[in-house]
Amino acid sequence: MVHLFRTSLGVMALAAAAFGAGGGAQAASGPFLAHQALYDLSLVKSRSSSINSARGRILYNFTGSSCEGYTSEFRQVSELDSGEGKITLSDLRSNSWEDAAGKSYRFKIETRMNEADAGRVDGSAERDGDHINVKLKLPAPKSFTLDGKIVFPTEQIQRIIAAAKDGKSLLELSVYDGSDDGQKVYNTLTVIGQPIPADRTASPDASTTDEHMKSLKRWPVTVSYFDRESQQKEGEQTPVYAMAFELYENGVSRQLVLDYNDFVISGAMGKFDAKDSKPCN
Repeated sequence: MVHLFRTSLGVMALAAAAFGAGGGAQAASGPFLAHQALYDLSLVKSRSSSINSARGRILYNFTGSSCEGYTSEFRQVSELDSGEGKITLSDLRSNSWEDAAGKSYRFKIETRMNEADAGRVDGSAERDGDHINVKLKLPAPKSFTLDGKIVFPTEQIQRIIAAAKDGKSLLELSVYDGSDDGQKVYNTLTVIGQPIPADRTASPDASTTDEHMKSLKRWPVTVSYFDRESQQKEGEQTPVYAMAFELYENGVSRQLVLDYNDFVISGAMGKFDAKDSKPCN
């Protein structure tokens, strides 16, 4: 998928967190593929006794083009079992739009934990020279500025693909996606492996058998997310979480592995549907 899973909002419901993640964009050659993907989530391992099992699903819908911008719709429902009948259910929904040049970004995010009232974030961000102006409507009206070097989520993927095609193995970016209360920025470190040929698939899924994907190469990618504010204050180098996946050159992701330090979740693609996009005039 083109949008990486919501940053801190992508962190699973554990200790009050829901399951959660310059000028123009350095666009990858070739357009992103409009598509819908369904991922089935399961527990790979738990590094503590706090999680006995986990399951859930992510439904991701990506549409748009370089001329009209990109829209991402995302819903993730997750269930964590910490034993003795303690079940935590989280429901995350988000809708965002980003223009292809990485200058404008709009987002609405809703998170719900068990039967608690939903938390909502609603805002927009506009790039203006060497800074970004953010305006929030929810959870409370607020305006502030961010460093202009920060990128939005679709541009993040564009830059990862561009770096992969250039043969680079490391990429550092600061990313803003409206997570938490709409004020969080993450520093990210992306590690890119050697390209995987289109004809090499150890574990086929709905993406590898799709006609739009059969001729495309992909790269193994790991993105680690760090709390930018904590790093600046304390030099903290422990990631909040990390995500590993195989990234196609058209922005589709498969073979997800989400590492939240205490536990690791896998996301197997259960369904994939490519969609038609309107060509730019």
